[in-house]
Amino acid sequence: MDELKQRILQDGIIIDNRILKIDNFLNQQIDTTLINHVGQEFARLFQDVPVDRIVTIESSGIAVAYAVSLAMNNRPVVFARKKKSLLTSGEQYTASIYSYTKEESYTASIGKSYLHAGESILIIDDFLASGAAAVGLAEIAAQAGCSVAGIGIVVEKTFQGGRQTLESKGLRVESLARIARFENNAPVFAD
Repeated sequence: MDELKQRILQDGIIIDNRILKIDNFLNQQIDTTLINHVGQEFARLFQDVPVDRIVTIESSGIAVAYAVSLAMNNRPVVFARKKKSLLTSGEQYTASIYSYTKEESYTASIGKSYLHAGESILIIDDFLASGAAAVGLAEIAAQAGCSVAGIGIVVEKTFQGGRQTLESKGLRVESLARIARFENNAPVFAD
């Protein structure tokens, strides 16, 4: 998606040739026009599969999942929580996930009342590095008796092996911007 790649080149910040910071348009401040275009692109890419529900993880995936929902005629959106709170009640589906950015593990959870056996879900996330978050969400979907229609990723770092991990599990992955490497603190996009 050229619009997204241009925005990464314009506003993205590379830290230590390993982390891409795009919080000025996706992860903290949200460029709603760009995110709506991202949602429309995911809707186009996954138009060939049934999607009953969109699943993401807090917090950066929520805005993107919402935009995808709008582009897919308001499919329900559910997000996994990263931490238990006073609002977390009832039985939960859970998965342990390692965060590359935070360098720690956490337990993601979704209330059992929000996923229904037999549904086809679309997983949406902002980044794909090792694939741990998407694998965790796919595990939660399996616990609920749901199938995964696909995984939509805004930015994929191809050099970290996440796609291979997901595809080895039979999961379809569609990424809008694929980064092959960082060179001199700048992204080099994959073909």
